[in-house]
Amino acid sequence: MREARENFIERHGALFEHSPWVVERAAARLPFDDLYAGLMQVVHDATPDEQLALIRAHPELAGKAAIDGSLTEASAAEQASAGLDRLTSGDFARFHALNAAYAERFGFPFIICVRLTDKAGILAAMAARLHNERDAEIAEALKQIGAIVRLRLEAMA
Repeated sequence: MREARENFIERHGALFEHSPWVVERAAARLPFDDLYAGLMQVVHDATPDEQLALIRAHPELAGKAAIDGSLTEASAAEQASAGLDRLTSGDFARFHALNAAYAERFGFPFIICVRLTDKAGILAAMAARLHNERDAEIAEALKQIGAIVRLRLEAMA
């Protein structure tokens, strides 16, 4: 059983951006009828501080990590799929302004499953979600993390 848990952690440890604790906790709950549901249950069972840490582990879209090349491989590919690696200076300025406003308002980065939208959709969502309440944005960020993880799991299959 220990070997199965270690293999599970090795295989799935990077699903959650810079947050291997989610998969480590899930490994202690093996086996799952539904792997995705089991992983997300760990997220929902986490403390509010742990959930915020998970959200804050995500990079800004078209932000510093994208510029300096320090995105994880998965995040770099996901941002590229939405064209965020090919922004005009005007688009970059818009992302920078919205990222800053969002972080100032909520205290964490804007999270969206970029593989399910495009640059225009991301910018529209950023602008619209700035009007949400903080608790609603935490819930939405966790929902978006779930969508990211679902697609990452599908890509592993």
